[in-house]
Amino acid sequence: MRDLWRSAGYLRAYWRSALGALFSMLLVTGVNLAVPRALQAVIDGGVGARDMQVTLSFSGLLLGLAAVRSLFSFLQGYLAERASQGAAYDMRNAIFGHIATLSFSYHDKAQTGQLMTRVTSDVDTVRNFTGNGLLQFVNAIVMLVGSAAVLLATNWRLALIVLLMIPGVLLVFVYFFRTVGPRFRLVAQKLGNLNTVLQENLAGVRVVKAFAREPFEQQRYQAANDDLLSESLWIVQRSASTFPLVFFIANLGTLAVAWLGGRDVIAGTMSVGELVAFNTYLAFLLMPIFILGGTIAQITQSAASARRVFEVLDAPVEVLDTAGAIELPPVRGRVAFEAVSFEYAGGGRPSLSDVSFVAEPGQTIAILGPTGAGKSTIINLIPRFYDVTAGHVTIDGIDVRDVTLASLRRQIGIVLQESTLFSGTIRENIAFGRPDASDAQIAAVAQAAQAHDFITSLPDGYATVVGERGVTLSGGQRQRLAIARALLLDPRILILDDSTSAVDAETEFQIQQALRGLMQGRTAFVIAQRLSTVRDADHILLLDNGRLIAQGSHAELIEDCGPYCELIESVFGAEPQVVL
Repeated sequence: MRDLWRSAGYLRAYWRSALGALFSMLLVTGVNLAVPRALQAVIDGGVGARDMQVTLSFSGLLLGLAAVRSLFSFLQGYLAERASQGAAYDMRNAIFGHIATLSFSYHDKAQTGQLMTRVTSDVDTVRNFTGNGLLQFVNAIVMLVGSAAVLLATNWRLALIVLLMIPGVLLVFVYFFRTVGPRFRLVAQKLGNLNTVLQENLAGVRVVKAFAREPFEQQRYQAANDDLLSESLWIVQRSASTFPLVFFIANLGTLAVAWLGGRDVIAGTMSVGELVAFNTYLAFLLMPIFILGGTIAQITQSAASARRVFEVLDAPVEVLDTAGAIELPPVRGRVAFEAVSFEYAGGGRPSLSDVSFVAEPGQTIAILGPTGAGKSTIINLIPRFYDVTAGHVTIDGIDVRDVTLASLRRQIGIVLQESTLFSGTIRENIAFGRPDASDAQIAAVAQAAQAHDFITSLPDGYATVVGERGVTLSGGQRQRLAIARALLLDPRILILDDSTSAVDAETEFQIQQALRGLMQGRTAFVIAQRLSTVRDADHILLLDNGRLIAQGSHAELIEDCGPYCELIESVFGAEPQVVL
């Protein structure tokens, strides 16, 4: 419930609409409570007394009350929806903004489908509570108290008998809340699992079709869907067994009024109009109880969704600007690892252990090692995607933890192994890091990345819209656009994570020729799978099981051979004499 009340706090920015909706609701409730008294006057003072003037007067009053109720019922619904939509808008922006700032360690463990469910379905469930459920809850309480007060004032003996049913109804609802409430969170979890399967299949549709795994994936989706259906039906079953019991208890109250009230009318101690008004107020007493029942079911579901939303919003950001962080001044590009160790959360073993090296400005550093040696970890620590477990990573002698993340990453150009493009034009993708770049600047980096020719051969050139994740382009084309995107930042430090793995040898040669000129004065870290990159590097880091087992130039390492030659032979399939 604490998370649910936190979600209601998003209504503060829309307090005028929320207050207007509350005022309209209270006015409608007041009108509803006045209607039975007017009806009693029509029956006793008009119809019973055969007075047409009284009948017409109070009938007109009933018509006016109906008009007022209609107007303010509209305002209540409109203003409540306006406030809740605004609150949901802010909540969606907040959760998306927080997801964008969460560290890589969070995304390493999070499922995309679960996050999508929390941003969409869970936020909308919470919105239903803030827009309608909360107002209905308040309305039910006011109506319940108001009806009980009027009943007691009308006939306190009969009212006490009727009010005896309320504790029984509340006990039923408490039982429902305690047993069914937690299961709503399970339903949301299973919906997230279903969306995860869907998201994975949409993203990997080519792999699924290539391996003819459609039947298997259909079974996997159906299993997740069956799981969701089973949990949902459990809740439906409990709800279906709870509310008939509530109606039965309420009908007992109606029966008591009909019997005892009818006896009083026959005895002459109660008028017909008073009995009709009392019975109407009894309906008003029962109606909020039923509303509370439905609202409690909505509250339990909304509380589960609110908890899932705030689980994301409360997730700690592990990599933040430290207190007193400074802007990183323009750098020369000297990168140093000083006794660096690092372990991924839940990894079980260190990915790097006591690694030390220095990359001088303008050097090209090739990082070699078998799978799992720690190559990607090194390049992830330079832009501070993760924080070191021990030791220091410095740029020009400044610890990367002592500068702001934005100023650090603005001076580092990164081309990851998987080149991700966004829906939009080729120009927009290249200018992703510098949206204000001119067409001439974009064309220059595209030429440097050997991408200009294939771009201009497209019907719309740089205005060509790429498909989702760039699927309309080949792997080599996507990587060349990613290289152009990194070069547009004019970074002092370049990180190329196997950035030419998806291009043929000729294209790679062209890219390397262009990069060789562009790397002048820049420090470049390259995880490469081709011998040409290794030979041309100024400094080579040789990793194995997270340890730096050798470093130096190609000539220095080949002179000693040993692990370097063994790695060359195992990774590249080249004989040591060929490497020479």
